[in-house]
Amino acid sequence: MPSAEELTTDKTFLFLSILGVIPAHILTFGIVWLVVTEGRRYPFWKTVGFEWPPSWKPWKGIAFSVLLAVVLLGIGALVTNLYGGSKTQLDLLIESSYQARLATAFLAVATAPLIEELIYRGVLYPALERTIGMGFAIAVVSLMFAGVHVLQYSNNLAVIAVITLLSISLTMVRAFTGKLLPCFVIHLVFNGLQSAFLLLEPLFDKTDKTTPTTAPALNLIVQALHYLN
Repeated sequence: MPSAEELTTDKTFLFLSILGVIPAHILTFGIVWLVVTEGRRYPFWKTVGFEWPPSWKPWKGIAFSVLLAVVLLGIGALVTNLYGGSKTQLDLLIESSYQARLATAFLAVATAPLIEELIYRGVLYPALERTIGMGFAIAVVSLMFAGVHVLQYSNNLAVIAVITLLSISLTMVRAFTGKLLPCFVIHLVFNGLQSAFLLLEPLFDKTDKTTPTTAPALNLIVQALHYLN
């Protein structure tokens, strides 16, 4: 049985740990679908608000979403360049191999924006807005979304600040438009631009790099597997 230290620096293990998010996202989508439709009683996409506001033309919605995503990404790049700290656990995962880099980029575009928006701005926000009002709902949902990323970026406050800014912006767009599609497009473009940079970065970075050390969050998984065996 390999030790925890060996597994958390093993490129194959790290790659498979990223791919393991895919079935979790599929299961999450199924649960959200059941909750929203109440067992197929209501249309899913219409009920969740996955459309543009009635007063928006599609081109206007796309232009607004792309522009806001670029602005947020620019602010994020400025903040992390000025105040960025140590490499995060996600950085260690990504740098473990190019396969891990590809898998991360795929998840960031193909599943994460949709699943995260459905959960936070599609299901939680409207429920909280009806219960505690718009202002408190924006605050709670924004903090919840940012909070689940804290462990991932715990050693880099600048990245946490950027995630929090993104979360507040997305939730406010949901609140003031009443629709989920703008949030999804903003999130998709934000992640998509980062993923493109992620895939192109090794082509321009010719500096020598050592193999990254352990990704600490995986120790919990490894220890659990060890005790099961």
